[in-house]
Amino acid sequence: MTDKIDLTKTLDSYRAKRGEFRIVEIPARRYLMIDGHGDPNTSPAYAEALAALYPVAYKLKFASKRTLDRDYVVPPLEGLWTAEDLDAFTTARDKSQWDWTMMLLVPDWIEADLVDGAIAQVAAKSPPARLTDVRLESLDEGCCVQTLHVGSFDDEGPVLDRMHHEFIPSQGLRMSGTHHEIYLSDPRRTAPERLRTILRQPVMRD
Repeated sequence: MTDKIDLTKTLDSYRAKRGEFRIVEIPARRYLMIDGHGDPNTSPAYAEALAALYPVAYKLKFASKRTLDRDYVVPPLEGLWTAEDLDAFTTARDKSQWDWTMMLLVPDWIEADLVDGAIAQVAAKSPPARLTDVRLESLDEGCCVQTLHVGSFDDEGPVLDRMHHEFIPSQGLRMSGTHHEIYLSDPRRTAPERLRTILRQPVMRD
């Protein structure tokens, strides 16, 4: 039996400490992705997105174990978040303004044909409503600043404000890409004050 790989323990990009802003270089990686808009707490599109992503991710995991003899833990949910006004993230926290792309990392040894096969398997039996919106796409973030937030998602604002307006300018950097969150905890099973979330912002030199 092969060892089960946990990418959160083997990839440096999943390393972050509470209260510490870290500059890290993130190589191009591939994800299962699906897009949407609106408050993730109330938008039906958000629930539908997760209902499409996870079956594909688990079919892919089982296919990797069966055909490649490489088993792994399905990586944590990640999200790219955008809004016309960045204050929607830091001060106003107006979630109705948010556009998002929810993602699950695909290990680098998996080829596109295996992903296509996993999607076809899910489609063959009770396909989720948004299955056809799931895509495999590469994300190349490059230089980023990240930190670990412990607590409610609604308490991220002050941390992001310090990242955006204090740490990043102090390092001679400026924001250059999309706000990225990595959800290390399952909010269905974890108290809000104990949620662990990596907050990441792509940057570039001024």
